[in-house]
Amino acid sequence: MDGMPLNDMPWWRWRANVRSALHMLSDPVFQQECWLAGREGYGDVTDAVYRLVEDTWLDNWSAEKYVGTVFRDSGEAALVDVVVLRVLRIMHQVGADAPSSAYLGHHGWPEAVQAAREAHVRLAAGDGESPDVPPHPLAVLELATGY
Repeated sequence: MDGMPLNDMPWWRWRANVRSALHMLSDPVFQQECWLAGREGYGDVTDAVYRLVEDTWLDNWSAEKYVGTVFRDSGEAALVDVVVLRVLRIMHQVGADAPSSAYLGHHGWPEAVQAAREAHVRLAAGDGESPDVPPHPLAVLELATGY
């Protein structure tokens, strides 16, 4: 979130949470080194899914609803919708309280990661950031958003 223009989108705090989730969901190396290893400060898959849909209710309606407030355009929204559908399908199959290994071992996980990568790259570019830096700890997100 270092270079992210935190105030150019009306609901930038929601965008920051969605971007954090997409970043973690899109990075298989991070998932191995942090989630599977149980590294403190990064949460787990369920935390990331929660950040993706928490304030936005993207588990109930399309991201298109937030074009101009959370998402810059319909392209961003469409990519996020794909991610939400894929990760929620997996979550419903493995269970919300399943360990990260259950998510990462699911046959649909590579497609979810790819969808998250496409969305993450698009949103990072829209915010003028490199999509290739490792995900930040959740404490950085809390400092940036104030909650």
